[in-house]
Amino acid sequence: MTELSLLIRTEQPIDSEAIERLHERAFGPGRFARTASRLREGASHLLDLSFTALVGTLLVGSVRMTPVMAGGVPALMLGPLTVEPAFESRGIGAALMRRALDAAKAKGHTLVLLVGDEPYYSRFGFKRIPPQQLQLPGPVNPIRFLALELVDGAMAGAKGLVSLLPQDA
Repeated sequence: MTELSLLIRTEQPIDSEAIERLHERAFGPGRFARTASRLREGASHLLDLSFTALVGTLLVGSVRMTPVMAGGVPALMLGPLTVEPAFESRGIGAALMRRALDAAKAKGHTLVLLVGDEPYYSRFGFKRIPPQQLQLPGPVNPIRFLALELVDGAMAGAKGLVSLLPQDA
């Protein structure tokens, strides 16, 4: 089989329909009931920190970052990270993660949160959030609630409820 080149680029507004179809294939209709999805409802993700992966003209992956408040600390909520099922296990998700995290750090962000599998995300530096330090506005398995400090000590002041960042902030 011929190797196809992968292009990772900043998400464009025109990508939204293809990304929604990708989320539908990867996560199914139950995705809307998840706490992390419900938190992001009504919020705009940051296009300059959200990326797509393309093979030719086919969109095969996406990662998004949404601004939130982690207690009293500004943070980013990463997700969803999605890869087209037929293209999984090829390093696309990891490439999207690295690109998004590098961009967030370069823009001065200090803390990234997500809900996901610790064995996968720990290779990027994500760690379990200590019990009761932060809470999401809905049920979540606490072993899946993870954080990455882009700046040492960023979690120190993050205590309480995770909520959307006011849109005018």
